[in-house]
Amino acid sequence: VQLQASGGGLVQAGGSLRLSCEVSGGNFISYTMGWWRQAPGKEREFVAAFDRTGGYTRYADSVKGRFIISRDKAKSTVFLQMNSLKHEDTAVYYCAARLGSSSENAAGYRHWGQGTLVTVSS
Repeated sequence: VQLQASGGGLVQAGGSLRLSCEVSGGNFISYTMGWWRQAPGKEREFVAAFDRTGGYTRYADSVKGRFIISRDKAKSTVFLQMNSLKHEDTAVYYCAARLGSSSENAAGYRHWGQGTLVTVSS
């Protein structure tokens, strides 16, 4: 299974970006998809997850109400719409996939994308 993340870039605080993660080589709807991020000097942290059943999403408290995770089954792609971006959202964002149900535990995600950099200027 390969995950290809894209959509990162430089944006001003208060702006928006949409990240994409295309999955290939596997049965997309079998996977719970998650987004994670790692800021400079910090550990990787959970951002959002879209359960494989399609009926449940979860978010980190720091992004709740600002970020939206969604998926397009026809395109085998998961998205992260990021609104009202803050300087502290600056990080490399990674998408990940797991066969189990939604989880905030990184160890449960077997497949990872290469990361896409999001920089929010203050």
